[in-house]
Amino acid sequence: MQIYHHYSFDLWLTLIKSNPYFKIERTKIFHRDFNPAGKSIDDVARAFRQVDLMCNAVNERTGKNIDADEMYLMVISMINDNQYPLADIDVDKLYLDMEKLLFYYLPVVYSPVTIDVLHTLKQKGDCTLSILSNTGFIKGETLRKVMVNLGLHDFFSFQLYSDEEGMSKPNQTLFNLMIQNVKDYNKTKQIKPENIVHIGDNPKADIEGAEAAGLKSLLVNSNTTSILSLLSL
Repeated sequence: MQIYHHYSFDLWLTLIKSNPYFKIERTKIFHRDFNPAGKSIDDVARAFRQVDLMCNAVNERTGKNIDADEMYLMVISMINDNQYPLADIDVDKLYLDMEKLLFYYLPVVYSPVTIDVLHTLKQKGDCTLSILSNTGFIKGETLRKVMVNLGLHDFFSFQLYSDEEGMSKPNQTLFNLMIQNVKDYNKTKQIKPENIVHIGDNPKADIEGAEAAGLKSLLVNSNTTSILSLLSL
């Protein structure tokens, strides 16, 4: 049986998922407030999906990070056929409004077994846990607050987010930063990369990225494997 001294987790669609009402209400706000072109609400929702997919693809390809503010501006520009005066937008206020909406429609824990699995791993006492997550429309500073609200914060020794580090998975520098953090938090142990497992739902960002860094990996949720399988590794 493989002995793991550290468990690194992706966040979105691995440990948590969006409250569906958040995206619905966000779309309504942009349709109402940033839509002089008069696009339909379906067009606005489509713009959010397109920007999300495009930025994820770019981040995975370049290893860099497109920030939330830029993504919101892209959505507004796309809705208005690139004719909206973006300089007139108070991006700080816009993000704070979206953050307030997020906490009204708080993300939810991905699975009924998620917290039980984290608790079981934490109770072992001979391992540490951390978060290594790419971000999109929601910044790392907001996700840290979400983790507290969902009762997940105390399970993790540290949390790393792509917008805060300026790079995205599968960037090897980001995985190496995680490995260094693991060593810093386990100074009395000689932890090797093969004793670290990274768990996530994205085959490229999580699995290919982890394996290229010499780590073990586990793909969950986007296939037939549940996070519960961690307890039998």
